[in-house]
Amino acid sequence: MTGVPGVDPVVVVGAGHAGFHVALFLRDEGFEAPIVLVDGLGGSPVQRPPLSKAMLLGDTEPRLEFRKPEFYPARDITLLHDTVTRIDRDRRLVRLGSGKALGYRELVLATGCRARETTVPGSGRTGIHVLRTPDDARAIRDALDRAGDVVVAGGGFIGLEVAAAARHRDCAVTVVESLPQVMRRVVSADVSDHFHALHEARGVRVLTGTTVQAFDGDVRVREVVLSDGTRLRADVVVLGIGVDPDVGLARECGLAVSDGVEVDTMLRTSDPSISAIGDCASFPTGDGGRRRLESVQNATDQARVAAARIAGRTTAFDAVPWFWTEQFSAKLQIAGLLPDRRTETETVRVGEDEGAFSVLHFHRERLMAVESVNRPVDHVAARRLLAKGGPLRPDDARIPRFRLSDAAAIQTG
Repeated sequence: MTGVPGVDPVVVVGAGHAGFHVALFLRDEGFEAPIVLVDGLGGSPVQRPPLSKAMLLGDTEPRLEFRKPEFYPARDITLLHDTVTRIDRDRRLVRLGSGKALGYRELVLATGCRARETTVPGSGRTGIHVLRTPDDARAIRDALDRAGDVVVAGGGFIGLEVAAAARHRDCAVTVVESLPQVMRRVVSADVSDHFHALHEARGVRVLTGTTVQAFDGDVRVREVVLSDGTRLRADVVVLGIGVDPDVGLARECGLAVSDGVEVDTMLRTSDPSISAIGDCASFPTGDGGRRRLESVQNATDQARVAAARIAGRTTAFDAVPWFWTEQFSAKLQIAGLLPDRRTETETVRVGEDEGAFSVLHFHRERLMAVESVNRPVDHVAARRLLAKGGPLRPDDARIPRFRLSDAAAIQTG
C-alpha cells in the first residue's frame, strides 16, 4: 500500500470518469494518505465517450486510457483489479471478490450505471449487443463491418450515435424509439425534430411510438418484431434502451437509495464516511427535489467537490451541468437543465441557419438551459450566463441581431 504508513486508505469503488478523477483530484489537493482505486474491468481505466463516437466511426482505435499505467504508481495511487462485493460500515471494511478485506477511512462510490436488461423474447440470440465497455464497442464495430441490416433499439444519445456510425459504415439502419420523438427525455421538441430529420436525410429509417416485442431467428437474430406487427430484417441489433444506476452495494449496506445513491450538497451519503459521485449519485436540487445526471462533466465536477472535502477544503456542489452528442455533421451541446415540461416555460430560438441554431429555455423569465446545435460560441456563453445567474429575459433574446455571447459579456462583466 502506498501513501502514509499505518493510515487506512481512501477507497474508490469504480474507475470510470468519476472514480479516476476523484483519485487524481485528491492528489492535486495535496492529499497524502493512501488511495486505492478498485476497478473490476482490468487494464488501465478508460474513458467512455469515444466508445459510441470515434471507436465506432474510425478504422483505428482511439486512445481510451485516462493515463498510462505508470501514472498510478507515480502518483501513489494503488490500482486494484478486483471487485467490491460487500460494504461493512460498522468495521469500515469492503469485502473483495478475491476474498480479501480492505479497511477504509473514506469510501467513495463511483459505481456508475449498468445497461438496462431486456426481457423481450429472443434477447439471448447472438448478434444482439449493448455498448458499455471497450470490448462491447469492438464487437459492435466488427459486426457492423459485416452487417447489411442494423436495428438500433432506442433513440437516445447513444442509440442515435450508434445509428450514425452504422450509416458511416454503409449499413441499412432502422432506429426504433418507444416515445413519439427521439431524444425526447433530454432535449426539446425543436432539437428532437432537427435530429430526426438529419438522420432520415442520411438514410436512417426512424420509427417512433413503437416498441420491440421479440427478436426472431435461429441461433442468431434475423428479425426484430415490433408492437405494431412490423418485422425488420436484422443482422445486428444494438440495444440503447437506457441504463440504471448501480446501487446494489449501497442498498445492501443500508444507505439511502432512490433513483441513485442519495447524497447531500457535499456529496456525502447517509453515512458521512461514504460519498457517492457521478452517474450513481442522486443529489439535491434547489427546489427540494433530487436529480441524477449521466454525463462526463457531472462526474468530473462531483469528483472535484468530493476530493476537496475529503482533503479538508469544504465546498458545495453547484456546477452548471452540460452535455453533448455528435451525430453526422451536427454537434449538440446543452448547458443547464431543461425545465420540467409540466411547468410554465418559454422558449426562444436564435440563429437563422437551419443547421446551426440555439434554443433558450426560460422558467418564470429566468434562463434555465440552452441547447446549441453547431454553435459552440453560444454554448460557452450559455455556461457563463448560467453560472453567474445573469438577468437575461425572453424579450432580450427576441431583439433583432441578438447574440448570446454579447449578453454573456454584458451580464458577467
